[in-house]
Amino acid sequence: MAIRRRHTGADLTHHSDRGVQHRALRYTERLEQEAAVASVGSKGDSYDNALVEALNSLFKAELIRNKGSWTSINDLEIAVAEYVDWFNQRRLHGELGHVTPAEHEAAHDATEPPASLQKAS
Repeated sequence: MAIRRRHTGADLTHHSDRGVQHRALRYTERLEQEAAVASVGSKGDSYDNALVEALNSLFKAELIRNKGSWTSINDLEIAVAEYVDWFNQRRLHGELGHVTPAEHEAAHDATEPPASLQKAS
């Protein structure tokens, strides 16, 4: 979804644990195709997963448990896409100064030149 939304050519970091997907050829080829950098910690290091685990917990509480049963996988897929859109585009985040992630990212992008234009030190 981030790839589809951005189309900016900006650096993309993909966070995941060292699960089975990192051994999947199609998965790694897709990351390479987008020049995405995988963000994984050292084996047995759980600290890099803390943010993702917190997000997963929110997702389960706010969507899965509270919005209840779906009649088909298609209904669930639509609900997940709508949740992600809401979470990134309209949900106010206290840690971001009560703005949406999209607003925070836009403000950040407006204050820093793209990496391709920054001078190497």
